[in-house]
Amino acid sequence: MSRQNSRDYDYLVVGAGLFGSVVAWRAVQAGKRVKVIDRRNHIGGNLYCADYDGVAVHNYGPHIFHTSDEQVWQWVNSIVEFVPYINSPIANYHGKLYNLPFNMNTFHQLWGVTTAEEAQQKIESQRGGITNPQNLEQQAISLVGTDIYNTLIKGYTEKQWGRDCSELPADIIRRLPVRFTYDNNYFNDTYQGIPRGGYNEFIARLLVGADVELECDFFDNREHWEGVADKIVYTGEIDRYFDYCYGKLEYRTLRFEHEQLNIPDYQGVAVMNFTDRETPYTRIVEHRHFDSSCTAEHTVITREYPSEWQAGAEPYYPINNQKNSQLADKYRALAEQSTTIFGGRLAEYRYYDMHHIVKKALQIEL
Repeated sequence: MSRQNSRDYDYLVVGAGLFGSVVAWRAVQAGKRVKVIDRRNHIGGNLYCADYDGVAVHNYGPHIFHTSDEQVWQWVNSIVEFVPYINSPIANYHGKLYNLPFNMNTFHQLWGVTTAEEAQQKIESQRGGITNPQNLEQQAISLVGTDIYNTLIKGYTEKQWGRDCSELPADIIRRLPVRFTYDNNYFNDTYQGIPRGGYNEFIARLLVGADVELECDFFDNREHWEGVADKIVYTGEIDRYFDYCYGKLEYRTLRFEHEQLNIPDYQGVAVMNFTDRETPYTRIVEHRHFDSSCTAEHTVITREYPSEWQAGAEPYYPINNQKNSQLADKYRALAEQSTTIFGGRLAEYRYYDMHHIVKKALQIEL
């Protein structure tokens, strides 16, 4: 087919988030014509950072890039510089503070123990002999015992998912970090960091050379968009793409309450989790602590409120219980038969960390 009779673009990328932006970058590098559309008024999806008078605010929750894959780490740093950042959140339970992830500092704060042997004995005495956990509650207790479960896991998790822990699958918490050293580094990965000044420049560089159109919903004019490119890369909700033919998948959504304060520091840490059930938000994020070069004399905090997703809200997390997993399998089977490329949390109905998204977008066949 001659260029005069071909479509306007080689690729239409639906969604200017991380997966879509990496795929767009690859396609442009290969000399392809790329159109990127996004229903929001900014690029970056949930990575978008707003500027609050010199404080880069992670508008949709904190995003800390972490990986042990050296090639992925080198690639993201070839786009922009990622400044090392160690995630060391604090848990607040009715005003008492505990270090996360669960480590010797946490165990000392809970029980006054000072050796790994004492901590292991304390946990062992509370495991209840659970050998085949059937749900998240049993899984957590089998790993860390009842004290840690009731103080630091149960309330937070039930707020996050809107369901009793006994109703949630065990695999949500199967990889729970537990250390018998005094190490507050939340992630085990070799490389951890955040782009200097936030993620906006990172995404902007990935989209150089692509034709980007914002405040543009694929489904408002689907017939038109399906005709502009030879290939579609889709990053939205998979069930919506297939017109909910098998029914609707369930998601959790989040509401963010940002507040600028005329003080230099509010809580002394980037992330503080509120693990009691009564506090309506799951955590307070203080964004200036993500960037050691921040010189602003004020600070910005964000309270994060999870809730059940409803039409019109942003879907954030897939709910991977048995019902949704079986339904998602049906949609994924349709996706495999389609010529459209599906990628990302919503389009695959899977929970991914950012390095998983980057690796998949770099390797997927275009």
